[in-house]
Amino acid sequence: MTATAATTTASIRRLGGTPALRRGVWLAFALFWSAFAVVECVRHGWPATVLALAFLVLPDLTFLVALDEAPRMAKGQLPPRAVPYYNAMHRALVPLALAVAYAALPLDWPPAFAALCGWLAHISYDRVFGYGPRTKEGFQRG
Repeated sequence: MTATAATTTASIRRLGGTPALRRGVWLAFALFWSAFAVVECVRHGWPATVLALAFLVLPDLTFLVALDEAPRMAKGQLPPRAVPYYNAMHRALVPLALAVAYAALPLDWPPAFAALCGWLAHISYDRVFGYGPRTKEGFQRG
């Protein structure tokens, strides 16, 4: 076993579980946020639906930041110029903090919350399928 593999295995154990267990937890989150988004869309109509769907797709549109560099990249590599944007849009704490702020502040525009639900669902589904933050060179971590 290489040092990297040993470190990864130790990290998984320290975080409490196998990759399959973590993906299962992310799947539960994905289904929860998807259901929450659907409820918000049904209750609040087309503005909530449009924003939830937009934010379900938006994190992957960060690929467009460096579209001109994409043909020169290795298979599976994101252009390094797009990595900060991609990683920022794929951190669950960002929309989660915004959802907490939405609940705590006197804001009352349900489509905004539906958008946050869509964003969190996107991040959760990405983790289920093994996608996450990228290295500064643009490759998948882990």
